[in-house]
Amino acid sequence: MSIPPSGTLLAGLPPVLNRDTRVLILGSFPGEASLAAKQYYAHPRNQFWPLLSAVLGEELAGLPYNERLVRLQAHAIGLWDVIAACEREGSLDAAIRNAQSNDFAALKQRCPHLTRVCFNGKTSGKLAPTFAGAGFETLVLPSSSPANAQLSFAQKLAHWQSIAG
Repeated sequence: MSIPPSGTLLAGLPPVLNRDTRVLILGSFPGEASLAAKQYYAHPRNQFWPLLSAVLGEELAGLPYNERLVRLQAHAIGLWDVIAACEREGSLDAAIRNAQSNDFAALKQRCPHLTRVCFNGKTSGKLAPTFAGAGFETLVLPSSSPANAQLSFAQKLAHWQSIAG
């Protein structure tokens, strides 16, 4: 993906939610590979899909993207990001500028069974107190991004196991 001209807003991906969603995983904003593919966590070195495969005991990483989403929803798990649009060169959260937040105001009406909001990394995790104040159980997880190399897959998985409750 080419670098957008300065001042160009990048738009994020639509939420993957339904009325049965009980757990929502919020990232910060899709990286370049995800934006180009129009898929959450599309970078081949991002550990998101292998982590969820291990947590759910179901191989997701090898499935076509649409089937991954179907399987997530079968487990009552939704996906979204805290940022709707921003300026950014590259894929690092540190490069995000002029971020516009997603509108979470109708989340309880849209997902009446939602009880737990998990944050994929510290950037999205900055909103954990807001969601906790709205009555949700919150969990800030180590980022699945390849940029988060200080933890091994096994160390990340130990934290991610908490998604299931």
